[in-house]
Amino acid sequence: MLRVLRFSLAFGLMSLHGLAQSGSQPAAAASQPSPPAKINTENAAASSTTTASSPLVLSHLLGDARSLYRKGNFDAAIAKYQEFLATHPKSPDAYAGLVRVYLKQKKIELAAQTAEQGLAQSDSRRVRTARAEVWFRQGRISDAENEWVKVINSGYPEARAYLGASRVRDALAMYKSAKTMIDKAHLLDPDDPDIQEEWIGTFSPAERIKYLEFSLAGDNSWDEEKRANIARYLKYLQERARQKRTSPCRLVSKVTSMETPMVRLLLGPNRLRGFGLSVILNGHKSSLLLDTGASGIIVKRSIAEHAGLSKITETQVWGIGSKGGRSAYHSIADSIKVGDLEFQNCPVEVMESNSVAGEDGLIGTDVFQQFLLDLDFPDEKLRLSGLPKRPNVVQQNFALSSEDGDSDDAEPASDKSDTDKSGANEPAKDKPANASVGTANVASTPAASGPQDRYIAPEMRSYTQVFRFGHDLLIPTTIGNVPSKLFVLDTGGFNNTISPAAAREVTKVHNDDMIVKGISGKVDKVYSANKAVLTFGRLRQENQDMTAFDNTVISDSIGTEVSGFLGFALLRLLEIKIDYRDALVDFQYDAKRGNR
Repeated sequence: MLRVLRFSLAFGLMSLHGLAQSGSQPAAAASQPSPPAKINTENAAASSTTTASSPLVLSHLLGDARSLYRKGNFDAAIAKYQEFLATHPKSPDAYAGLVRVYLKQKKIELAAQTAEQGLAQSDSRRVRTARAEVWFRQGRISDAENEWVKVINSGYPEARAYLGASRVRDALAMYKSAKTMIDKAHLLDPDDPDIQEEWIGTFSPAERIKYLEFSLAGDNSWDEEKRANIARYLKYLQERARQKRTSPCRLVSKVTSMETPMVRLLLGPNRLRGFGLSVILNGHKSSLLLDTGASGIIVKRSIAEHAGLSKITETQVWGIGSKGGRSAYHSIADSIKVGDLEFQNCPVEVMESNSVAGEDGLIGTDVFQQFLLDLDFPDEKLRLSGLPKRPNVVQQNFALSSEDGDSDDAEPASDKSDTDKSGANEPAKDKPANASVGTANVASTPAASGPQDRYIAPEMRSYTQVFRFGHDLLIPTTIGNVPSKLFVLDTGGFNNTISPAAAREVTKVHNDDMIVKGISGKVDKVYSANKAVLTFGRLRQENQDMTAFDNTVISDSIGTEVSGFLGFALLRLLEIKIDYRDALVDFQYDAKRGNR
């Protein structure tokens, strides 16, 4: 991934009311992602041989507008599209183009209005495809997918419909299907910059280097901030290649399961901030906050200095707050130990500061994404075990994962592939106290290679199906009787929070003088929502005076609307099992355990 997002909140306790677990799924919470809509493969195959411009010959004005859009000159593109609409008021291409320009400018409401205006003039599949892109950004993911699938099944050769379908399937952990869709999109319109950007996600690091060098040297639709982020990412890939450190982070312990105690992190003598893990970086022990809302491992400068972590390239990290990105750098740890697991050659990010949002560092739970992760907060234990074996896979491989990908092979060793990249395993050393493990011999039969689609094992059919965007797990959540929203699962944030827009749909919102801080500093405007009842999984919780602040920066970064965060004060009452590979989460509440 090209995005690095860290999120941590540190503020006062909230009151907990009415947390309950029902024996069946509540009607209000029937908001899990819908199964992927069925695509007519015959129509899809037929349209894949047609070029995107075949339905009509574009005029010079439309061609100029599209070219300006693809170069990132959005204001000039708008002027060209509007000039064309003055003489061709029913043009679906002009309306679709305007919608996409407004989305690039992050003018979501204007994009939505333009899409509806276009459909009123011409009920075109091209405009409906663009309107679905607005819906996707608004968090209406299932609605967007259904529209894209209708366009695809009609046989109309719309590359952006395949792009949209690929994004949905990727969020649903349908990685094999997602690759099929993005390959078709690229075949139809290889010059579309958004399609190109999604397509290179299937590349190896070596291939990405070549592509990004070419893209940065030429025209593209990236704004200044994104261009700078991509340039930093390219420099990181280049430096890793120069140092010949392209081999992936790998597990060197013969371990397939583990249990290790969590570490209590306190704000005061009797005030629990969160739970952490004891992590040993190059032989130096630290307690890092366990954070489902963060990715990878990030530590403060002094921790890195003691561990001998040297700078590879500079980067930035950002999260909640109004001060933007914070200076950091990439490094590689020769050894990382968590419980009885030891990993080697793994990426670590270092903040150029005295703390990471008040902590020594964070460990994102996505680093364990190739395991079934059990966060047993009532018993203060973290457990790892093997994921259910896919029907066509013989061997289960394990590694410490990184959101950026850490392999020079075509399919990075991540949740998107079951291919083994780690090489021979070695025995673990220096077994820590208070850790219990399971071991297994490594099978000689190779696993299935390439991206795989989500597999829901029989024992996981009761799990909540969630959307996964990079490291973020978006939980379908209802608030009152309005359509379902998406909340980030975030043990690094203390309280549940909600966006003011979502809160106003169900309750009154007023200004609040509470201080909210994250990695990017203090939030400028904080509000309080009088009352909100959250329903997710099989749980329902009433929240009084729920903290509210704008999540636009987070939503823009993820690409879909984030309406809030499920924080530690709630999640600490639960046992949470996470299957990152298949985008499944199980929430269990036991009053006898959770209210200790």
